[in-house]
Amino acid sequence: MSKFVAIVLSAGRGKRMGSDIPKQYMEIKGRPILYYSIKAFEESDVDSIIIVTGSSDINYVRTEIVDKYNLNKVDDIVSGGDERYDSVYNGLKAVNNLGADYVMIHDGARPFVDQDTIRRCMENVKINKACIAGMPVKDTIKVVDSSDVIVENPNRTTLWMAQTPQCFELSLAYDSYERMIESGETDGVTDDAMVVEAFSGVKSVMIESSYDNIKVTTPIDIAIGEQLLNNL
Repeated sequence: MSKFVAIVLSAGRGKRMGSDIPKQYMEIKGRPILYYSIKAFEESDVDSIIIVTGSSDINYVRTEIVDKYNLNKVDDIVSGGDERYDSVYNGLKAVNNLGADYVMIHDGARPFVDQDTIRRCMENVKINKACIAGMPVKDTIKVVDSSDVIVENPNRTTLWMAQTPQCFELSLAYDSYERMIESGETDGVTDDAMVVEAFSGVKSVMIESSYDNIKVTTPIDIAIGEQLLNNL
């Protein structure tokens, strides 16, 4: 039977939130944002969870989130790095020690991922080796040059917003990240599918998620998050 491990990333500082408190620890309806992100995988068919956070936050995450809310699938909490890709790599090394077959990489600031999305990703990755959650864009997108002059009008029907989780065969993700770190070619890396495609040649399949699967980035997202919880 295939073993799935989820990496939940919680090492960012959330500068756009304009708060001294990292966004993943800000509360929505009395609980930290990170709690909801971990809870989604706790309630899924994922076998275990690795949390990646800042080294100074490990004890807080363990006592005030994992232990406090009895999140029993969390196997380890590891230190992140300076950049997102460093944190992912540290998480992958921890997952590699668990003998997993597949890994799901999720942003801790996306607290509203639903069970259907997780399930569809788990089913699809067994077929395609690499898949990521996302949704078609709603707005018309413009490509501009350095002077903000429009230079391209891409066809909206081909454009999707990338979300998380992003799900891969563990060996595929681990080897791709290892090659990237060794090469030093890290400029412009913003998600995991980019790394896997660049260093293995394997393209990811988009899995339809939900427009509710927002990333909490700015203060207005807190208010949106409260409304989403009220609707559950």
